[in-house]
Amino acid sequence: MPHKPDGGSFRSFFFQLIVLRFMAMSKASFLITILGLAGKLPLRAAQLAGRFLGTIAWTFRTNSRRVTEINLGIAFPDLTNDQHQNMARSSLRHTGQTMMEIPLMWEWPVERCLGLIREIEGEELLENAKKDGRGLLLLAPHLGNWELTGLYFSSRYRMAALYSPPHIKEFEDYMIRVRGRLGSELVRGDRRGLARLIALLREGEVTGILPDQSPRGKGNAYAPFFGMDVRTMTLVSKLLQKSGAKPLMTYSERLKDGRGFRLVIRECEEGIADTDPLIATTALNRSIENVVREIPEQYQWEYKRFRHRVPGEINPYKPDRVC
Repeated sequence: MPHKPDGGSFRSFFFQLIVLRFMAMSKASFLITILGLAGKLPLRAAQLAGRFLGTIAWTFRTNSRRVTEINLGIAFPDLTNDQHQNMARSSLRHTGQTMMEIPLMWEWPVERCLGLIREIEGEELLENAKKDGRGLLLLAPHLGNWELTGLYFSSRYRMAALYSPPHIKEFEDYMIRVRGRLGSELVRGDRRGLARLIALLREGEVTGILPDQSPRGKGNAYAPFFGMDVRTMTLVSKLLQKSGAKPLMTYSERLKDGRGFRLVIRECEEGIADTDPLIATTALNRSIENVVREIPEQYQWEYKRFRHRVPGEINPYKPDRVC
């Protein structure tokens, strides 16, 4: 008689099928599948998983922890060692939560995502900005949940956002689809994309930018950010000068115990549209600082924001090298 497989054999067989299935996937398909699975979680479960990932990054002294501690030492030199450690640990946990929330923002129905916004602060600034028909340039640093911020504004306005394409083409298509499911237009950060942003702003529309990235190439300026001169994008001031748009800072603060988010809108510092690059970038960085200081634990301190300093200065992440 033929051998009848037992339950363990069946489990082993199906496990092998699953492994072979994942092995046959492209990198993009594998990543999209993982995001789809994570996107089925409720908010509280996703945040708990994110906190767990952040705790692991802290406990095992990862490079993310090292960079976070360096950044906080630069930004908040007056804190005690215990305060630095507590803030660094909290920052890693919040970054983990952001990572686990992104699949929700991409996979959940839009109405469910927007239902997470429990309150809005500064909404009158939006109304005032749109009264005269000017374009609106939204500046959303890596603070809180920036994906939810973008989703909210694309639900209210005809909107375009600047993005950097990932290296995997299939994943870029997926990212454009999920971010643009309310009609938001994603444009690349090249000459054609910037021309598109300017045109939309001149028409009185809304565009969004993540303003706290370290820009590449020439044509940028070195301006103080938390007391250290770092390379800063001049793109914001150029867009404002060419379009006459109104700039506003915005972020989505994560509330405790999985209760959702608070959307915050703030005025920018005077001088952000100045024709002098140093004045404009100093105002931009100060505007970012202002909102980061409101909830510093929810800022992405794991990013090497201080790596591009004035040439000849010490690289804080590699003290044996100069910039």
